[in-house]
Amino acid sequence: MTVRKSAAPCLLLFALIVMALSPISSAQDNACKCTPPQSDTSFLDEHGTAHITRVIPVPDTLSPEAQKAVALNRPDTEPPYDAAKDRAQADAWQQNGGELMRKAYPVNVGKQTIAGVPVRIVTPLSVPADKQNRVLINVHGGGFTADWGSMIESIPIANLTQTKVVSVLYSLAPEHPFPAAVNETVAVYKELLKTYKPQNIGLYGTSAGAVLTGEVAARLRQLGLPLPAALGIFSGSGDFAKFADSMYMYGLWGLSGPISRWTGKHDTAYTGTTDLNDPVLSPIYSDLKGFPPTLFLTSGRDLLLSNTINLHRAFLHAGVSAQLIVFDGLWHAFWNDWNLPESKEAHHMMADFFDRELGK
Repeated sequence: MTVRKSAAPCLLLFALIVMALSPISSAQDNACKCTPPQSDTSFLDEHGTAHITRVIPVPDTLSPEAQKAVALNRPDTEPPYDAAKDRAQADAWQQNGGELMRKAYPVNVGKQTIAGVPVRIVTPLSVPADKQNRVLINVHGGGFTADWGSMIESIPIANLTQTKVVSVLYSLAPEHPFPAAVNETVAVYKELLKTYKPQNIGLYGTSAGAVLTGEVAARLRQLGLPLPAALGIFSGSGDFAKFADSMYMYGLWGLSGPISRWTGKHDTAYTGTTDLNDPVLSPIYSDLKGFPPTLFLTSGRDLLLSNTINLHRAFLHAGVSAQLIVFDGLWHAFWNDWNLPESKEAHHMMADFFDRELGK
């Protein structure tokens, strides 16, 4: 792996197409035809910037299915970002991938509007009497620019927790930059408070949705509203003002494919004109004391590994009950490829966390 500067930073695109939809032959056709490095090298320049080559085998700790997925070659270059194309692909993926996922995790799916905000309602086929007073709120991933997760992130959690999930279909950037998504999620939360007690509400998201989870909690604190019983920050970040280490090493697919450099300093599609140290935009700078128990989940080759770890540390410093789980050797938000044994394990960990924390 050679650390290098990308030609164009991009949003945290959450275009995690399931591996089964990415033919191995096609990926191999795009593989580098050059002779790969066979040794480890490193050079630190006068600024301390590392120029490195590393020969990194596929971890033996992974399941055979995950090892096969990690070994896929992907092109090192990426086409210019096309928002319309990304959203069309995301919508198709939510429909097609969601239907496939429902075979493994049977649920009912519908749409409605809460507080003027469109939402998906994902419910188990049956809800036990002792769980009918609970609800989970999902804020989906997709780089803030597309919906790559409202179905995929909600279906397994609704099924495993036997709890209704409300997935917020918030307005997307760049047409609707910060704080539009935060405000809409807060509006949904306030409306749900009319039916559910805060100790029976959980809030979670993956990637951009994990970022939003922290932002919404910080905004609720500002407004003096009761916080939910639990937060799930699954491959996220809480700091737009600083750039963390892992984004210089990994791309969406870990060590395969392009390394996309993104920071609010250079790309304002989501952040807009907001100060990057704003305590809601970057909740790592907010008062985190008294935040609810939080599960942080990431992976060893996740481009947001460092960001997730840094926010977890901030929660610990504030005295929050915060658990961090890091899966070895896997890419950003790997659990959205739900057929992997590691993904099933991750989904059960998420579900078990909410089952423990809600209703205490």
